[in-house]
Order: sequence, then structure tokens, then C-alpha cells
Amino acid sequence: MPVVVVAQPKGGVGKSTLATQIAGYWAHCGHAVLLGDSDRQQSASGWLAQRPAHLPAIARWELQPDFLTRPPAGASHVVIDTPAGAHGWRLGDLLRSADKLIVPLQPGRFDMAATHGFLAELRQQRGARQVAIGLVGMRVNPRTLAAAALRDFVAATGLPLLAGLRSTQTYVRLAEQGRSLFDEPPGRVAADVAQWQGLLQWLDA
Repeated sequence: MPVVVVAQPKGGVGKSTLATQIAGYWAHCGHAVLLGDSDRQQSASGWLAQRPAHLPAIARWELQPDFLTRPPAGASHVVIDTPAGAHGWRLGDLLRSADKLIVPLQPGRFDMAATHGFLAELRQQRGARQVAIGLVGMRVNPRTLAAAALRDFVAATGLPLLAGLRSTQTYVRLAEQGRSLFDEPPGRVAADVAQWQGLLQWLDA
């Protein structure tokens, strides 16, 4: 059972967006998906509460913010949204649960500095050695200097840049409706789905 954890110590970088969209993708593929939300803001849980009943089902995994237990039986795929500032034993707990860890970041000095410190802590966590780690650029305009700086930063980490997702109101609308890109008519979201292809291949590998 693949377990994907979305984590980043800085708030407001798009963790819940990634977690909900991944859950929606796996549900679209016919998997039995659990969406766990250990963030006190419960953004992913709020998205799930708005999800229309006719869309592929996603089950909620009720997590305590201070510890993780084993996923309930019956799921084939698990996605965990995490709080800002996860570190120390809480981070170690997440890593022990994960097969893959996705770290979202936005172009900009503060996000890259926070990510640099987070990756340094990951290297000290024993459990990180068994976890595949990938980075995802959020709200990226590929034609800007900030995007170029982001690509240089990621290259220096030695980790894969799985996707660079543009800033668009599509994600805002989907968050309000409990929907994912993969629930939408393909022609309406083709440009955004195209940006996901590298990330989807990594998830399914």
C-alpha cells in the first residue's frame, strides 16, 4: 500500500492542494484512497467534506495531530497532509509511515531557505533513507527569474523536480468544490494536467 506524505515546514505553500489533488487522481484511477489530515487547519478534510457524492469516493482517515497510527484496513493508497512546522519526532513519525515524501515550495528566498533547512533535517532522520523524496514547484511562472532560481536550487539538492505548477484560479475553485483536476472534463484542464505528468509517473512508479 503506497503512502505519500506531503510535508514542508513553511505554511501556505500548497501542501493541501497537492494532497487533495493526488487523492483525487488515485480515486480517478479506481483505487481505494484514504486521505489523512494531520494539519490543525484541516484544509484537506474541509475539501473532502465538500466532495460531491457522485465522484470517485475518497475515505477520510482521522488523524491525531501529535501521532500517527497504522492506516485502517481496506485502503490501497494513502495520502497524508501535514502541518507547517513538522520536525523532530513528529517528522520521524511521518517518515516511518511514508513510502514517498513530496516537498512543495514556491519560488522565492524564504521558501527556498525553509526547504533547505527541512532537507538538512531530513538527512538526519534515520527513516528518510527508505523514503523516495521529490520536490514540486508551486505557483511557478517558468519565464521568470524566480523560476530559474528555483530550478537552480532544486538542481543543487540532487532531488528530482517532479512538477512546476502554475498559479491559477482553477485550484482555488476545485478546493471550494471538493474536486480535483482529474474529476473535470479533460479539455477544460488540459494545460494543468500536462504539468502533472512527471509527478504522476513518479507516484505510480
